[in-house]
Amino acid sequence: MRIIVFGANGPTGRLLTGQALDAGHDVVAVTRKPAEFSLVHDRLTVFEGDVLHSDSVDTAVAGADVVLSTLGVPFGKEAIKTYSVGAANIVAAMHRHGARRLAVVSSSAVDPQPYPDAGFFFNRVLQPYVARVMGKTLYDDMRRMEALIAATDLEWTIVRPSGLYELPAVTDYTMVEGHADSRFTARIDLAASLLRLAEEGSFVRKIVGVVTTTDNPSMLQLLRSEALGKH
Repeated sequence: MRIIVFGANGPTGRLLTGQALDAGHDVVAVTRKPAEFSLVHDRLTVFEGDVLHSDSVDTAVAGADVVLSTLGVPFGKEAIKTYSVGAANIVAAMHRHGARRLAVVSSSAVDPQPYPDAGFFFNRVLQPYVARVMGKTLYDDMRRMEALIAATDLEWTIVRPSGLYELPAVTDYTMVEGHADSRFTARIDLAASLLRLAEEGSFVRKIVGVVTTTDNPSMLQLLRSEALGKH
């Protein structure tokens, strides 16, 4: 299978690329900075491309069996367009080249819901602040991406992880249609779920939640390592 990975040089994208190669697939890793991409493999093509440039996306998608997007941008006050414009370019390229299967990473924060085990501070203070203030421009653009993709006739799946963190190996993660009732997702599990969607063709035209249920960090650990960049 020929798999195209957009956002391949991000934390999840690198894991996904490695897992897909280990599974025997041909992978095109699309990145704006190919010199910084560390993986080397005889079934790997590192393609210098920008998801915001339609010609670049069109070239990358040619010959694809599956397109996977792990695009990610940091929070910011300015308007964000990477997700929606990138999705529009990917969808257009897939239609031109006859590719059908698409899975993209979004976030559970686009539709925040209270968690039974989270407590007042997380449900009423922290989650609303992240979703509506700190990450407002990012999640607004993710919603635009989701709406654009859901309106297509492609065999799409939108994947919504929760708070992302690192683990060394894939766990017995949970992937369910709709909201997954847990606050944490290991990036390695998110990558594994995307590869599983590519291989199985499951959850077509569905929004799915992916969560890790073992070895979760505390909320303070997650904030220190992810939101504040402290390790």
